[in-house]
Amino acid sequence: MTTGHIKLQPELQKVFSELGFSKFTEIQEKSIPLIQEGKDIIGQSYTGSGKTLAFGFPSIEKIVHGHGIQMLILVPTRELCNQVTKEMEKFSKYKRINVVEVYGGVSINPQIDLLPEADIVVGTPGRLLDHMDRRTINLSRVKILVLDEADRMFDMGFIDDVRKIISQTPRNRQTLLFSATMSDSVIEIVHRHMNNPVKIKVQTHLDKVQLTQHYYDVDASDKFSLLVHLLKNEAREPIIIFCATRRMVDILNRNLLKQGIKSQGLHGGLTQSRRKQVMDAFAEHRLGVIIASDVAARGLDIKDVALVVNYDLPKTSKDYVHRIGRTARAGSKGQVISLLSQQDYENFNHVLEDRSLVIDRVELPKFERVPFQMRSQQQHGFGYNQGRGYRGERGNYRSQRRY
Repeated sequence: MTTGHIKLQPELQKVFSELGFSKFTEIQEKSIPLIQEGKDIIGQSYTGSGKTLAFGFPSIEKIVHGHGIQMLILVPTRELCNQVTKEMEKFSKYKRINVVEVYGGVSINPQIDLLPEADIVVGTPGRLLDHMDRRTINLSRVKILVLDEADRMFDMGFIDDVRKIISQTPRNRQTLLFSATMSDSVIEIVHRHMNNPVKIKVQTHLDKVQLTQHYYDVDASDKFSLLVHLLKNEAREPIIIFCATRRMVDILNRNLLKQGIKSQGLHGGLTQSRRKQVMDAFAEHRLGVIIASDVAARGLDIKDVALVVNYDLPKTSKDYVHRIGRTARAGSKGQVISLLSQQDYENFNHVLEDRSLVIDRVELPKFERVPFQMRSQQQHGFGYNQGRGYRGERGNYRSQRRY
């Protein structure tokens, strides 16, 4: 059977249809034929471009059950590990293939029990090294190695771990690397461990026709009140709100709950089981609002997000694009709102270094002032201007910098 010019095994063609896809994304169209031919590839794309299917479908075609671990997928986080595993299980629905996930934060013993029967392993670098040290994993039959979210993985300090893991795989393997950016560490891995790779660079997956990006210039004391107003009166769920730190995630979540907004925080300080509960509830639309730190959200491929709110502005345009890439996908409309206070100006300037971003300023609506508690016994943050904006230094700042 064929899907356009791409030939797929009947089992995968059936899965493609059952998943409701009508056509391949750009990264899939360009990658699948090359992977089927056995070439090493570098796929430069952002979260949400469809890269899991891009490397998953053609790789599954080459896996034969019972011949050891033939595919190893390295990912930076536990959440992404769980996510990619679920996708690979869906893709291999009509083939006899065992997919095993290995990550830290949980008991290693169940993983040890499952690994002897694994055909595909999805894992984080730290836990994979644990298995290697215990000799509970055998990578000598790996024929396809995937480095997913490579730049994120190396930003998190896993470069040496990745080198050690690669050294235990066969030299004649096929290597597939996917990364949003080409950092020095990524380039070094490419030069040392890939064989004449073909580079595929796709445009950002954001549908700019379907995506609106706005920012409000608001006094810090009014930021929470404005957020509550937007969530109660103008926003459409599902919603992800980004904060700079796990402490701010917890503070904001506690205050939103007091305002009757059903939300949950997501950050690295939560147990793996709790993080999974939150993600499952959000994916199943039992939870409408997630408040996340960047670390917790790295690599999360969350579908159908209607609104992304930057409660704290990210430090770079790359992080901004990574955040907003969870909305306006697959033809759906999406919205991004950034709440910009004086402490966010420097970060916002860094975001705007990406000249392709069009972020429009909108006037503040009238909104009710509500209490905001930084700590349980201390109140802060009542607004003072009824949404009219602050006219002091920020007015001068706006005249100097046009957003």
